Amino acid sequence: MCIIINLDEVLKAREMKSYELAEAIGITTANLSILKTGKAKAIRFSTLAKICKALNCQPGDLLVFEE
Repeated sequence: MCIIINLDEVLKAREMKSYELAEAIGITTANLSILKTGKAKAIRFSTLAKICKALNCQPGDLLVFEE
């Protein structure tokens, strides 16, 4: 079982760069990179909410479950 992170796709659709999102939500580009590559073991709901607000999307747009 695996959670797939679609952050790159959503960023491309919104024509936003990673560093712009990191600055907008107040995290480092290194931490955002860990999330984008799927290496993160967890994400705070507050961080997820900030990402969704900045990208005008829903959590389901970013996270997909695959068996």
